[in-house]
Amino acid sequence: SVREQDVRALILVPTKELGQQVQTMMRQLTSYCSRDVRVADISGKADVSTQRPILMEKPDVVVGTPSRVLAHLNAQNLALHSSLEMLVVDEADLVFSFGFESDLKNLLCHLPKIYQSFLMSATFNEDVQALKELLLHNPVTLKLQGSQLPDSTQLQQYTIKCEEEDKFLLIYTLLKLHLVQGKTLLFVGEVDRSYRLKLFLEQFGIPACVLNSELPVQSRCHIISQFNQGFYDIIIATDEQSLVEPAASSSGKEKKKKSSAKGAKAKDKEYGVSRGVDFQNVANVINFDFPTSVDSYIHRVGRTARADNPGTALSFISHTELSALAEVEEALGGDKAESALKPYEFRMEEIEGFRYRCRDAMRAVTKQAVREARLKEIKQELLNSEKLKTYFEDNPRDLQLLRHDKDLHPAVIKPHMKNIPDYLIPETLRGVVNPLSNKRRKRRIKPAAEGVVKSSFKKHVSGRNPLKSFRYTGARNKKAKGAKS
Repeated sequence: SVREQDVRALILVPTKELGQQVQTMMRQLTSYCSRDVRVADISGKADVSTQRPILMEKPDVVVGTPSRVLAHLNAQNLALHSSLEMLVVDEADLVFSFGFESDLKNLLCHLPKIYQSFLMSATFNEDVQALKELLLHNPVTLKLQGSQLPDSTQLQQYTIKCEEEDKFLLIYTLLKLHLVQGKTLLFVGEVDRSYRLKLFLEQFGIPACVLNSELPVQSRCHIISQFNQGFYDIIIATDEQSLVEPAASSSGKEKKKKSSAKGAKAKDKEYGVSRGVDFQNVANVINFDFPTSVDSYIHRVGRTARADNPGTALSFISHTELSALAEVEEALGGDKAESALKPYEFRMEEIEGFRYRCRDAMRAVTKQAVREARLKEIKQELLNSEKLKTYFEDNPRDLQLLRHDKDLHPAVIKPHMKNIPDYLIPETLRGVVNPLSNKRRKRRIKPAAEGVVKSSFKKHVSGRNPLKSFRYTGARNKKAKGAKS
């Protein structure tokens, strides 16, 4: 018998980025039966009324955040009490910490009495235990993860102890001298830090994208998509712990109210970049600011060395972050010395010549410049994601040309900072930075090579000195002008 078309499966995710990723993966898995299995993602920020036609077609699989699904259930755009067969909760350990506990409990009232539930989680904490008791009955636990991170043959983990100024000096040297190659994720702890680092790198002509909770969802998804396609090599990602921290004491709540009054509307509480987001072919993860917990470190570094690909993780450690480093080393070390973080052997004294440049760049990146850059980026991305949304739907090729790593220019940029004089490059790195320069110098020393250069130059200018011919032409032009007058 032919079954009536209806919603059979519901997939709940904690973030909008993950919702889009799940929809993409589901469509790839059902590409050969797309007419029979339809998938709809309702986790976006569009109005409930605009998504109503999508749900009226009764797709087989619905993907969304708990709050979004509950909104559609209350608006009677979605009915699950008689048709639902499967409930899937992805990244279950983040569902409660992102503030979906009440939404999820209210959502359960709209589900049938009998259905099959699945919980997927990278870690097993108190939130997962509470969710397990709420959704599952006589569950079977399946552990698919042998080790939290790959071994040293696939993932190389390094640490280097440096203070604030040395962090900027080191990141400039690594990126400008191309010592770090491939797709790179730079993790910082605050939104202001991400813009400060972007403006700092702009001083030296190093393009980078900023990814944080203040940007619109469409912009964030577009940045991730273009990064995976190879449009950008560097993303400065803000892993904001404040968005997922549990409620503090009464005094802490008062402080939060004051701080959230200014920026709570701008930030997206469903944002999470180190979890769920599918960054593809990431070669390097650099912790510019060291994470505050072991789980956060694992999820950040887990963005690289995925599948069978190699990867590198480098963490900058200041004296205030030594305790967090000790916790990570203790958790990852265990009985295996190979999995411990190794010190990054780098001679800071060899790059002292770059320090004055970094200081000039850091002085140019003032608090006012960071504030202006932050506002400019948000306004620009809002324009791209909202007003031009319908245009890009009709012109998808133009969307590919929309770049997110353009210079913001609120700080004073000195043109000479983009170029590096040869005398500043350490002798040990000259062959690595510009291997062709050494070959050219050797060729210039050889007399045969000089003869080739001279003969080709003479042939090009037909035996005449270009400076003399230029002067002669100018004199002739003056005489001609005098004759006309």
